[in-house]
Parts: sequence; structure tokens; C-alpha cells
Amino acid sequence: MFELAAALAIAVLGWLWYDSMRARERALAAGRQACDRDGLQFLDETVQIVKLRPARDDGGRIVLRRTYRFEFSDDGARRRDGSVVMLGADVESLHLDPFVVR
Repeated sequence: MFELAAALAIAVLGWLWYDSMRARERALAAGRQACDRDGLQFLDETVQIVKLRPARDDGGRIVLRRTYRFEFSDDGARRRDGSVVMLGADVESLHLDPFVVR
């Protein structure tokens, strides 16, 4: 019985890791695209997870809502914050701190 529980726990952790990597890649792409669209510099080419919690999607299924943080620059000197909220595998929202438009 212990072996079954251990195998199940490993499978769940493996799924969580795979699902998190897939969501992270999509959040990274969304942040990069937003910066490209607005002529901003996407800094460090990375996102970091700052919040993880369960939520319901439009179909009523329980999925994970992940909030990722990233930094960008509008002039090459100042660092500004941005965030991407992923609901499951979909981008729920994207926020960029105010920046100078050129």
C-alpha cells in the first residue's frame, strides 16, 4: 500500500512540474510579445512565479492560477515590473507598469 501511495505522489509531482514548465513557457512568451509589441526591452529573458493557487476556469474545472513576474525597460536604464496571470495553460491577464511611450 505504501508503494502505491509513493508512486501516486511521484506521479502527481511529475505532472505538477510538467504543467508548471508549460505554463512558465507560455507566460514567458506572453511577456516577451507584450514588450515587443510596445517597443520595450524584455529584461533577463525570464519570468518568476510569485503566486500559485487553485481556481476555477470558465468550464468550472479546478485548475491552477499562477502569477509570474518579469522586468522590462522603456529606456534601457530603468527597470519596470510586469506580470502575467496564467489560468491553467491560458493567459488570463497581463500587466505592465506605466512606461514612457516613444
